[in-house]
Amino acid sequence: MPDGDTAGPGTGMSKRDYYEVLGVARTATDGEMKSAFRKLAMVYHPDRNPGDKEAELKFKELNEAYQCLSDGQKRAAYDRFGHAAFSQGGQGGPGFGNEFGDFMSDIFDTFFGDARGGPGGGRPGGQGGRPGGGRERGADLRYNLEISLEEAFTGKTETIKMPTSVTCEVCAGSGAKAGSKPKTCPTCAGYGRVRAAQGFFAIERTCPNCQGRGEIIEDPCPACSGAGRVTRERTLSINVPAGVDDGLRIRLAGEGESGLRGGPAGDLYIFLAIKPHPFFQRDGADLFCRVPISMVTAALSGEITVPVIDGSHTSVRVPAGTQTNKQFRLKGKGMPVLRSRDVGDLYIQVFVETPQNLTKRQRELLQEFDTHGTQADNHPESAGFFSRVKEFFDGLSGSGRA
Repeated sequence: MPDGDTAGPGTGMSKRDYYEVLGVARTATDGEMKSAFRKLAMVYHPDRNPGDKEAELKFKELNEAYQCLSDGQKRAAYDRFGHAAFSQGGQGGPGFGNEFGDFMSDIFDTFFGDARGGPGGGRPGGQGGRPGGGRERGADLRYNLEISLEEAFTGKTETIKMPTSVTCEVCAGSGAKAGSKPKTCPTCAGYGRVRAAQGFFAIERTCPNCQGRGEIIEDPCPACSGAGRVTRERTLSINVPAGVDDGLRIRLAGEGESGLRGGPAGDLYIFLAIKPHPFFQRDGADLFCRVPISMVTAALSGEITVPVIDGSHTSVRVPAGTQTNKQFRLKGKGMPVLRSRDVGDLYIQVFVETPQNLTKRQRELLQEFDTHGTQADNHPESAGFFSRVKEFFDGLSGSGRA
């Protein structure tokens, strides 16, 4: 990149190198730049530095640098031409900005073809347009893992096997046969893009010879056919922390598909699914268990034994006159909260089971029970409901007579 870059014609202001602004090397990956930008943006954000003009300027400088380097085409242009790539006269001809050059490039591609060659969008090396290597980042992979609610409660270490692309051991990922190595593309001199100039215009497009990689392999590795990677079954150990919920995603950086020709590996994403439980339903960190109780227990009181997710059991006292849908809370008997010391609660929801298959004597006892006392004393809710129903119909009859 040329030295002595300036902010633009006539500004007189020296402009810092974008990589220096973000504090990263010129070989930094997109992920490394994103991480560096986030850390510095948190420090210099105007909301954290009210009234601090210097912090505001640094934040704008950070944003400008990241907006450029996070875009593959802009980064390619910046690596070749520096700040001049985005000033008047840079790539678009005198008096035209970079947007005009991009527009003419699109027109050129429409008529003559872009000849892009795979992942990386035609960027040399798959690394934002920097010359050299033909390296392309590997794809991210997904693995669906189903666990039980008990395993979500305790956490577990799961061993999985999955086929994936790994770096070829024969050529060490270069893609070239032993004793040889990739050569710089003679068409684009390793930049992955070529320029076509005609009169007033200068247009740049992906190199059709190397498909934007910057290198060509004349003698490919026989084990991987020049790709620099082969398919193998891998065994991985997955740490599932306690308190995970259904749909949680676990990212394993660098455990995805290996990159082409020694490029960086992608990431592996583990998507968790929790099997339905025969007793418990989950709502966040709280658990709910629906328990049937007999009519006698509900009427006279008693104790019931209920399960707990940790494998134990506990007793719950049911008071006399308990109705269906009564709920009892057992504090701290639920699920752990992920990455926290907090624990949810267990809620026992009871429903009164109506007796079935009664004997003759049981029928007699129930009928005898029904003849003693009053409906309002033994069943106040039903007595009140039907009393209001009677009043409702009486009111309708009275208004009809009027």
